[in-house]
Amino acid sequence: MSTIVALLGPTNTGKTHRAIERMLEHRSGVIGLPLRLLAREIYDRVSARIGEQLVALVTGEEKRIPARPRYWVCTTESMPVDRDVDFVAIDEVQLAAHAQRGHVFTARLLHARGLQETWLMGADTMRGMVERLVPTADVWRHPRLSKLSARGPNTIGSLPPRSAVIAFSATEVYTIAERLRRRRGGAAVVLGALSPRTRNAQVAMYQAGEVDFLVATDAIGMGLNMDVDHIAFAALRKFDGTCMRNLTAAELAQIAGRAGRYTRDGTFGTLSPIELHPDTIFAIEGHRFAPVKRVMWRNSDLDTSSVASLLASLEERPRGHHLSMVGDADDEKVLRMLVEKEEVSAKASCPATVRLLWDVCRIPDFRKLLTEHHAALLAEIYLQLAGPKARIDPDYMHERISRLEDARGDIDTLLMRMEFIRTWNYIAHRGEWIRDAESWQLRTQRAEDRLSQALHEELIARFVETGRRRRRGGTSRKRGRQPRTPERVATTPQTASSPFAALSELRDKLRRDDDDDAPVTDAFVDALVEAPHGQFTTNADGSVWIHHDEDGLVQVATLTRGSDLLHPEVKLLSRELGPGGRARVLRRLRAFARDFVGDVMGPLRDERLATASAAGRGLIYQLEQQLGNVTTRRARAQLRELSDSDRALLAQLGIKVGRRFVYAERLVTRDAIERRSALCHAYAPFRALTSDADAASVRTTDDADLIEASGFSRLGPFAVRIDVVEQLDADLRQLAKTAPFDLPPAILAMLDCSADDAERIVTAMGYPHTAEGFVRKPRRRRRSRRRD
Repeated sequence: MSTIVALLGPTNTGKTHRAIERMLEHRSGVIGLPLRLLAREIYDRVSARIGEQLVALVTGEEKRIPARPRYWVCTTESMPVDRDVDFVAIDEVQLAAHAQRGHVFTARLLHARGLQETWLMGADTMRGMVERLVPTADVWRHPRLSKLSARGPNTIGSLPPRSAVIAFSATEVYTIAERLRRRRGGAAVVLGALSPRTRNAQVAMYQAGEVDFLVATDAIGMGLNMDVDHIAFAALRKFDGTCMRNLTAAELAQIAGRAGRYTRDGTFGTLSPIELHPDTIFAIEGHRFAPVKRVMWRNSDLDTSSVASLLASLEERPRGHHLSMVGDADDEKVLRMLVEKEEVSAKASCPATVRLLWDVCRIPDFRKLLTEHHAALLAEIYLQLAGPKARIDPDYMHERISRLEDARGDIDTLLMRMEFIRTWNYIAHRGEWIRDAESWQLRTQRAEDRLSQALHEELIARFVETGRRRRRGGTSRKRGRQPRTPERVATTPQTASSPFAALSELRDKLRRDDDDDAPVTDAFVDALVEAPHGQFTTNADGSVWIHHDEDGLVQVATLTRGSDLLHPEVKLLSRELGPGGRARVLRRLRAFARDFVGDVMGPLRDERLATASAAGRGLIYQLEQQLGNVTTRRARAQLRELSDSDRALLAQLGIKVGRRFVYAERLVTRDAIERRSALCHAYAPFRALTSDADAASVRTTDDADLIEASGFSRLGPFAVRIDVVEQLDADLRQLAKTAPFDLPPAILAMLDCSADDAERIVTAMGYPHTAEGFVRKPRRRRRSRRRD
């Protein structure tokens, strides 16, 4: 039976962190988060830890789904509720009381379950409601890890460093950021409308100390993790989509709780002349808030047999006074508008077309236009999808997307285009609606990337004092000489529109004279962070390169020693990256490094191995720790306990049990040995076997353990490939039956070395050479203990 845990408490109690750790202890899991920016942050954190091949990111307008993901990081609305996973977590469950989105959180509370475990995280105000909705849940409460205290109102000039100022409209955000630029040197800006790429760039700039202040909307209140010491409210009222209203004490506390991190205390206050009421301060400092009495609900078991049935099922009333019927939901409002159109209602005449109509109505209004304008767009889309071609006309999409690909303009213009392109990005990810979906997804993503880059640059130009980033974050060459990047491939001229033009620019920068201290551009950082794994390559010496058909190869990092062979760290090559860009690039390359290890260890991570016995799993563990092989002496205990089914499974997966070694046959190929050598080289100084990966034997003085981890065995002054050692052992045993013997030409060919070198190898195998020929070295007899 699935265990249900409700982890409730104030901000900075580590709820989300604990849920992520718990999810990774399971074989599969889904976590639903309230914001796409938070989902992207968690995805970045998890993928940097275990690689991107195991993690899917799904939000309304961004989908990164590898071939076989084990973990899904999603916005709550985008959770794949029909997928069976071991662990499910839902964050910020108090949003079940939200007027527009609450019914989604309530549905997840009631129905989303993991096969083994389910976690519900949120404010302590949800305790009574969770106990009522999910009576079988075990409620855990954790105290805040740091103290949150109030301080008096501040002026712009008296704000302490590492402060975040909270406003509730873009106009207010811009005004405050401009004042901070004039008085304090600049500020990073975070709006809910920003793309993850722009938001990450702005936050990275703040996190790295390139600016001391952050101006944001209440979007940072839902778990976004930043090093903020003080939260200052520039307003205590907001427009909630319907009217202007005062924020509740619980809402203010959710935002104020971003101050302080882990065990570091934080403070909150206001911008003068605004002041917080003493009762509000008391509630926030003591985490005392009124409990949630009602949550929003909407029928999730919809009847799509007809439009009338769909509307009727949407109007179904909840059972219980603690559930409130959602009113004026955007998708339902659009549906009612569309069915009033004669041409739309004529198409929605069967269950399939009614379901299609409901899917179209659920396209989010990222543009935040009047509902009538959004309904008009959706009507055009639905009529095309319900028409003879059952697809959106590519010319129609091209015409509308083309208008949004211009990256020129001020901040408001770029934000507007970005919101529009998000709508088309969402549509492009509905593969059944358009032909050649992947190309449209790539086009909309590139458009958003260009707009994001332009917006980030506009935000810096407007809200960061000229030269401040250089003084705070730039790294001068006087601190250390930048090693030159070896030229591997001749350069190719790049057009300004090429997404990899920035890579050529970086390479040129790395070749400049030492007195040029210009930092690497943000464009390069963006290109590197967004590049797919296929554009990275790793040499046997641990160097990491990024390449493109038109640009050639540029070295960006090297793998360095981590906690063990399977967890290398990454060292960036360029010292010219600003701290913000450095953090983003490191995250990306760490994710690549984890996937690199996952690719190498693929033969040992087959899902079928989960059915092996404890001895079988123990043997696989030893193989993985040694990158693919282990001596039979070291694995003696596990080998003795293997069952017949274990041996059959190992043979099926290409894991060979020899006399001297147990090894994965797919990990002694040239490509696998080069990759294993890269991991060995990262862990300790090691002569990479790149040029000799095809050879059966190589003269070496490297450490025997590292030689073995690279797929070779140390025999005297030579390293001999593991599979060759096993074949040689079998041949020598056969020859020893008629000892003394001479080495036949076949063994010399197998070892691919001279007769003298072969003699040294065979001697190291335990067959010394005598005047008559090679003989088998006699085994030492164990002395029996005397019994008195």
